[in-house]
Amino acid sequence: MLSAVTALVAAAVSLLPPLGAPAAHAASAASAAQSRPDHEPDGPSESRPVYSYDNAIRESVWVDTTIDGDADGRTDRVAVDIVRPREPAAQGRRVPVIMDASPYYSCCGRGNESQTKTYDAAGNPVQFPLFYDNYFVPRGYATVLVDLAGTNRSDGCVDIGARSDILSAKAVVDWLNGRGTAYRTRTGGERVTAGWTDGATGMIGKSYDGTIANGVAATGVKGLKTIVPIGAISSWYDYYFAKGAALFDSGPDGLSDAVESDAAHARCAAVQKRLVEGAPRNGDWTGLWTARDYVPDVDKVRASVFAAHGAQDLNVRTKHLGQWWNALADAGVERKIWLSQTGHVDPFDYRRGEWVHTLHRWFDHYLLGIDNGIEREPMADVERAPDQWSTDRVWPPSGTRQTTLRPRGGATAGVGVLGTERAEPGATETFTDDPALSEADWSAAIDTPTPGKAGFTTGPLGKDLRLSGSGTVTVTATPSTTSAHLSAVLVDLGPATIRDYTAAGEGITTLDRRTCWGSSTEGDSACFKETAADEEDVDYTVFSRGWADLGHFADGGKGRPLTPGKAYTITLDLAATDHVVPAGHRLGLIIAGTDADLIEPPSTTPRLTLDLPRTSARLPLVGGAPKTVAAPSHTAATPPLKGVRAPHHRTPLPSMSTRD
Repeated sequence: MLSAVTALVAAAVSLLPPLGAPAAHAASAASAAQSRPDHEPDGPSESRPVYSYDNAIRESVWVDTTIDGDADGRTDRVAVDIVRPREPAAQGRRVPVIMDASPYYSCCGRGNESQTKTYDAAGNPVQFPLFYDNYFVPRGYATVLVDLAGTNRSDGCVDIGARSDILSAKAVVDWLNGRGTAYRTRTGGERVTAGWTDGATGMIGKSYDGTIANGVAATGVKGLKTIVPIGAISSWYDYYFAKGAALFDSGPDGLSDAVESDAAHARCAAVQKRLVEGAPRNGDWTGLWTARDYVPDVDKVRASVFAAHGAQDLNVRTKHLGQWWNALADAGVERKIWLSQTGHVDPFDYRRGEWVHTLHRWFDHYLLGIDNGIEREPMADVERAPDQWSTDRVWPPSGTRQTTLRPRGGATAGVGVLGTERAEPGATETFTDDPALSEADWSAAIDTPTPGKAGFTTGPLGKDLRLSGSGTVTVTATPSTTSAHLSAVLVDLGPATIRDYTAAGEGITTLDRRTCWGSSTEGDSACFKETAADEEDVDYTVFSRGWADLGHFADGGKGRPLTPGKAYTITLDLAATDHVVPAGHRLGLIIAGTDADLIEPPSTTPRLTLDLPRTSARLPLVGGAPKTVAAPSHTAATPPLKGVRAPHHRTPLPSMSTRD
């Protein structure tokens, strides 16, 4: 097989439960690996678990980042914990690396069970969070977990996605490729080289970790062969703001404070101060955000990209995925995507068996060079209903084009129509911002005139309508006050069973039983709690949304006070999606003010008048404009529609307590 492994007899392999075996059988399950040549005549289909996990080398090194983020007069060193198979090193063979660089290894944990790194009395690593080491080390990979600068056992300061974060992870890739310096201890002394690896590195991680993978790839570092960003950020401004509207009640300083080690917290006051000063709460673009935007550097990306994201992720919204994906496409980067119905959830916890199998084949191809054909398979897997998936050769699919839909008045005041016809000149709709109302409130009452929103719907669709990719909504509105925030929401009006993405598990329920994915040791189990889809029957589904501060109408990077009574035009970016509105359902567009618990309210409470002829939605429709049966005609109030509960406030801080 084309890998840095040699055949070993089964006796040299640790006890290994079968793929997905119940935990009860883990102790007695043995590997069936057989002795075989390193290069099979017809080529291997996958790497095999022929190496001992129990006997693997577990070590820590400190890599010099060459930067002095904490300004203490010496360059920062980041802690790197390594698990690698012992046998290849003993035979002079080199192995590739699966690397996860994170700020969460001590403060908050990784995965559905919030696992942290653990160490023995001598400081040697014992538990590696997640399954990557358990599964891949026996298959001839090293697993490398990096404490980002300023976290856990590393020097330096956390700077939330900028130079310190990215270069501290990049330095490890450089060291793995023979271009950097590492030491056996944090204080220096013995130098350590990475002669055990061939330098081929794949970065993986969810949320902040996946964000670092995006950022390191955007440096163009040599040796980084692939990245697997899961629910990852592509531009930190878009994490905290949507065209000037604040999405959280705190900025990057709050997140930095939460993940820093106690030692870093004491020495990094200057960095914290810069995070506060560089991220004003008015939503203006500053140099701080330029340094944390990876999209402009996508042309430097050498690595392939396997992106996974929850379409209902209200923490790292799919705007990040959409703009990163489109830029990768323009740059010709090899890529693959999974888009689920969940919120901020790892694929390991909603499609475990298929995820492990696909990830295995992905790393085998891009890190071991196995020609298994994965790069020629359908580009996209999209979840259509809980645990029901479809595939696409390319994504968005061919035949997708931006199509303009327009709102206009209906038979009942306050209940409008969405279609291809422009509204009559002078037609308007009005609403008053109510910060207590959310997209759930607006959607439930879309067929009823209410003062807090303007709603527009098509008639029942004559055939399925698929929206795939990123869209926009352009609004012309006249405010009654000097400030205003806007929300635009797309809603599928019709009965469905969906994942409850607003519940605590964001679409999954964690079960008591476990299954095992690789080899275990006493200190690091390969057995993880199973999950199931958390389902809800609904009358409507919100499937994309976007927000903006109207004061950023002229320049998305700089806001200004509004003149009451004057009309302003602004375009809201809708989060990327892939959703099918079935035949018989209706497509709805809601335009309103503050989306409660998803954006912060403006400083005033404006009444806004929409200029309907100058308001429109540009949507990525597969096959063009929708065919409807008839426009809706509502003459009486209808009962509220049932959806999932209102989205609750998504804090940018980790979900668990990080400081006493």
